[in-house]
Amino acid sequence: MNKQISRWFLLIILSSAVFLSVIDIFIVNVAIPSIKRGIHGSDSDIQLVIVLYLLGYAAFLITGGRAGDHYGKKNVFIVSMLLFVVTSCLCGFSQTAWQINTSRFLQGISAAFMIPQSITYIQILFPLHHDRIKALGIYGSIAGTASVIGQFLGGLLPDVHFLMDGWRLIFLINLPLGLIAVILAAIFLKDTPTEKKSRFDRSGVSLLTLALIALIYPLVRGPELHWPWWSMASIALSLLLLYLFVLDQRRKLHSDLEPLVDVRLFSFKDFNIGLCAVLFYFMVQDTYFLINVILFQNGFGISSSETGIFFVFQGAGYVVASLLSLRLVPIYGKRVLQAGVLIMVTALLFHLIFFNSMTVSRYLLLPVLFIYGTGCGSVLPSLLTMALKSIPTHFAGAASGTFSTFQQTAIALGIGIVGGVFFYRLAGDTSLAGYVSAYRLATGINIFLLAIVSLFLFLLPDNPQKKLFKP
Repeated sequence: MNKQISRWFLLIILSSAVFLSVIDIFIVNVAIPSIKRGIHGSDSDIQLVIVLYLLGYAAFLITGGRAGDHYGKKNVFIVSMLLFVVTSCLCGFSQTAWQINTSRFLQGISAAFMIPQSITYIQILFPLHHDRIKALGIYGSIAGTASVIGQFLGGLLPDVHFLMDGWRLIFLINLPLGLIAVILAAIFLKDTPTEKKSRFDRSGVSLLTLALIALIYPLVRGPELHWPWWSMASIALSLLLLYLFVLDQRRKLHSDLEPLVDVRLFSFKDFNIGLCAVLFYFMVQDTYFLINVILFQNGFGISSSETGIFFVFQGAGYVVASLLSLRLVPIYGKRVLQAGVLIMVTALLFHLIFFNSMTVSRYLLLPVLFIYGTGCGSVLPSLLTMALKSIPTHFAGAASGTFSTFQQTAIALGIGIVGGVFFYRLAGDTSLAGYVSAYRLATGINIFLLAIVSLFLFLLPDNPQKKLFKP
């Protein structure tokens, strides 16, 4: 009994990693207008507050998993959690856009090292399939809960003023939570054997990181600066770096070295189709929060606290639908995801109808947000499963890491492209008409991106597990 209790207690300690990493995405989304005022930043500065966290996470996620094998998962978990706390505090005490964006990038890197350790520990602690599924379900539900709590606190805390500006508290609350997790992990987690034979793909990490920054930074800064020559040169350089990255990964694979990304994964057609669906879906994911929060707070004049409460309804719709989808997908397959995308598109059309003035009661907006959340909840939990179904078991770990890297990169691209279009159309116009016009254009792009997602889901076989390689 004690052993059983301790495993579930350890699961809660490990889940602190996903709780903190997820909450720091959603809590920032709702607090963006307050952060912008606090650091006296520009529109592109606040886009980078979101983007750089995701870039740090995406570029180092696979390396973070390898670090646990090399140095011990307990050591890496504790050190990365401490670094996450330190970088969170640096964000909270930042005075300039440069300071907070540098700290956000480092915070994303620390999250990339602590998340893989928690997932691997779950595999070790719960060797039986039934227990592991239950543990991963709890882990996933904690992540979903973190997204809802993040949206609520992201609206509430900026309106709280206690010795400092309230927006700083959204980062500083990580201090007590992270330190408690570190202390409990140090006391109760058992270390795992190390594999010194594993090597880090330093050149791969460097090429991927530089390529992502060279691509996304000009997409964020370019519209504000009217696309200077260096922005176009940087985008061209990013394509060259991505090409060199692929060549580097192929060379290491043929030389029996451990590449950062196993390029053999891209020989699976279903996996490629799934990644394309992931790309366009996650370009919409965080962009939706960015443009809606700015419309609500800057356009409609809704307080930060009330905005947070509004988005709790969206989060509630997500949680309800995600629980249902996990039961329905095994029965109806990809049709559940296709229905979810249709619900999202329909909800966005309602957004365009209702989110244009405040002559409509604000509380009529709540069911629209809830419906959009149900669409997200019908798609997101099973998107990974659909993308990986055709992948043989021995490729599962590499495919999962590649999927997560692709996911975070897609969110950053969405913020850069769709968010960039929003701010470019806004062009400093602070009238309600200006915000509504920019919102309509950006939402129209999101609807188009979701239509592409629907196309790729149509192309994805419903039962690709039948195509698995057989020994």
